[in-house]
Amino acid sequence: MTDMSSPILATREVRKEFRTADGVIAAVDGVSIELNGGDFVALHGPSGCGKSTLMLMAGALLSPDDGEVEIGGENPYQLGVERRAGFRSEHVGFVFQQFHLIPFLDVLDNVRVCELASKSSADLDIRARELLDKFQLSERLHHVPSTLSVGEQQRVALARALVQQPKLILADEPTGNLDAENAGIILQHLSGFAEAGGAVLMVTHDDRARSAASRSLELKQGKICS
Repeated sequence: MTDMSSPILATREVRKEFRTADGVIAAVDGVSIELNGGDFVALHGPSGCGKSTLMLMAGALLSPDDGEVEIGGENPYQLGVERRAGFRSEHVGFVFQQFHLIPFLDVLDNVRVCELASKSSADLDIRARELLDKFQLSERLHHVPSTLSVGEQQRVALARALVQQPKLILADEPTGNLDAENAGIILQHLSGFAEAGGAVLMVTHDDRARSAASRSLELKQGKICS
């Protein structure tokens, strides 16, 4: 059970190194951040500075070499692989630049995909339909991703991230493939999620996205510098 008095997300001196042909690279070097309900944080910096690596560690997808990650007061890396996957599904929503929609599933099943391998859930089906209506996709429920516009695909991806009612959204360049209008729609929904008490950590190179966030952190050579 998560501790509601704890930050929604905390990383404490997390480090991650990768071995390459040129030697060891410190992708993330002792980074501590904290997000509480209402926080919408933009993480920016030059390519290769460790932003995506930090996000993967924060989302319980990549174990840090050192330091701790806590989501709602619980360290997901102390859980076994299966329990960690369940914890991640329950507590974290992910939005990526490339959408990662399943091409042979329709819009509704892409949003409900977390439940397709297990027993169906009437509540989840209702939430999926409500989100798709909110994102103006009700008439697209049974369309496959290839028939959608880029902006529609990203809205489906955001609905999928929200359907489990997580407290944390991790967004990696969510506006990177979008025009100004569709980027604005996505940023508005991310802001609304934070205003409702959730927390958002967003990796971005987009100045429009940074301006939508409540605060901004810069990462350089694996370290937070602002």
